[in-house]
Amino acid sequence: MLTISQLASYAGVTVRAVRHYHAKGLLPEPERDHSGYRRYDAAAVVELIRIRILAEAGVPLSRVRELLAAGDEGFAEAIADIDRRLRAEIRDRQRHRERISQLAAGDSLALPPEAVAYLDRMHEFGFPERLIEIERDSWILLAAQLPDQVSAFMAIKHAQIEDEPLRRLYLDIGDLADCAADDPRLPALADRVVAFLEAAAAQSAGMAEDEPISADLIALLDAAFVEAFPCAPRLFQLLEARGFTGWTGIRRIDPAG
Repeated sequence: MLTISQLASYAGVTVRAVRHYHAKGLLPEPERDHSGYRRYDAAAVVELIRIRILAEAGVPLSRVRELLAAGDEGFAEAIADIDRRLRAEIRDRQRHRERISQLAAGDSLALPPEAVAYLDRMHEFGFPERLIEIERDSWILLAAQLPDQVSAFMAIKHAQIEDEPLRRLYLDIGDLADCAADDPRLPALADRVVAFLEAAAAQSAGMAEDEPISADLIALLDAAFVEAFPCAPRLFQLLEARGFTGWTGIRRIDPAG
C-alpha cells in the first residue's frame, strides 16, 4: 500500500494535484488506516495516471470523469467534441495574438487599420502632436459608436489630408492650439474655414445630406476639441458670425432659425 506522496510520485503528479482530484471527485479517497493515513493501491495509481494523461491532453476536468467511465464509442465521441472545442479556442487565441501584435504602437489600440494609417500620415506631414491626439481620441469614439461606417469616413479623411490647400488649413489650425482668444490670426482662419465649407457645399450641391453621427456624439467630440484648443470658443464665435455653427458637424445656420 502506498502513501499519498508515493502515489503522487508513481503517477508523476504532485501531492497537491492528488488532493485536488479528490476534491473534484475524480479520484476516490481511500479509507484511512489505524494511524490516520490514507493508503492507496495499484488501481489508484492506474486511475491517477489516466486522469493525468487526460488533463495534460487538455481535457477539462469537468469532463474527465465522463471519459473515465465511457466505453470505446462514447470515449471517441467525447474526444472528438473536445477536439472541436480546442480547435475553436486555438482560433480565438490566434486572433487574440494577432490583435496583440497590432498593439505595438499605442495608436493601434481601439483603432481600425485605416485610422492608424491616417494618424501615421499626419505624423509624416508634421501635424502638431496635440492635433494628432485629438484625432486619435475622436476616431476611437467614432469607431466604437459607428464601426460599420468608419471605413467610409476614413476614405474621405485620407483624400482630404492629401489635398494640399486643405492640409495647409488643418496645419494652421494646429499651429493656433495655444493662441489666445484675441489672437489676430483667428478671423483670417475663420474666413478660410468658411471658404472651404462653401466650396465643399458647391461641389455637393443636389446630393442628399447624410448625418450618421448622433447629436450627443457630435457634442462630445466638439467638447474634446474645445478642451484641447483654448481658442476654440472664439473660433466658433467667428464662424457663427459668418453663418456657420458647430465643428464636428459644422453646418450653415438656417436663416429661418
